Amino acid sequence: MLRTYKDAVCLITGGASGIGEALGRELAGRGARVMLADRSPDEAARVASEIGATGGTAESVQLDVRDAEAFEAAVARVMRDHGRIDYLFNNAGIGVGGAFEEHTLDDWRYIIDVNVLGVVYGCHAAYPRMIEQGFGHIVNTASMAGQCATPGLAAYGTTKHAVVGLTRSLRIEAAQHGVRASAFCPGVINTRILDKGGEFGRVRGPAGVFELDATDTKRAMDVSEFARKALDQVAQNREIIVLPFMWTILRWIDRLSEGAMGRLQTYLYKRMNAESERRAQKHESAGTGS
Repeated sequence: MLRTYKDAVCLITGGASGIGEALGRELAGRGARVMLADRSPDEAARVASEIGATGGTAESVQLDVRDAEAFEAAVARVMRDHGRIDYLFNNAGIGVGGAFEEHTLDDWRYIIDVNVLGVVYGCHAAYPRMIEQGFGHIVNTASMAGQCATPGLAAYGTTKHAVVGLTRSLRIEAAQHGVRASAFCPGVINTRILDKGGEFGRVRGPAGVFELDATDTKRAMDVSEFARKALDQVAQNREIIVLPFMWTILRWIDRLSEGAMGRLQTYLYKRMNAESERRAQKHESAGTGS
């Protein structure tokens, strides 16, 4: 298993932090050549340098996935420098959370541009080249929010459902060309996205997993563990990759009994709102000195 990625050429968006960074480090540790693409070029360069210092092969690429031409140029650079692209990890994403009525149209456009069109642009750039070379694997980062209802995260969940749908359809089409497609559907992973949707995210009031406290984040899956286990499943060509395992159980509950999962989600959403209100009142009391 550890030699599966030996000498593989991998382009990872959102490679400067979180899941993208962890994938880059794990892939490099398995002998892959890694390109870390991110709209924070200094951070991407830092991660690439650290990977190089430990004997891995990595380079950084400045990329905002909302720019289709820039994405095309990034893939063209990979092809020029390495002659092929084995893996594209469409991983860059942001969170927008809060009640539906508090989302602005700008919030919707913003998250769709990053989480949906960013994935589309990556597939549009890499997939034809993979068809031509006769191999390749596109891995799109979705979420368990793309598998079940996510009250308080309607915009985020919408985009992740779209990524799952795109991946499943593409996978069937791509098979005839020798190309593979998979989707990550992680549950709660300990990354920056838990802090109000990430560095570039937005929160409009109570927002589920984007409002976890320190105790909650400690219970979240370690991102390095996620990368290791997720890549093992990519190597097995799994279609939908759900981690931690507990979320697989919840996924099947949702599929087998929509009513039961809906009642559970309703209960959790009410509890989340009550907890958010309690925290707000505590903060207000502390601010007034009462």
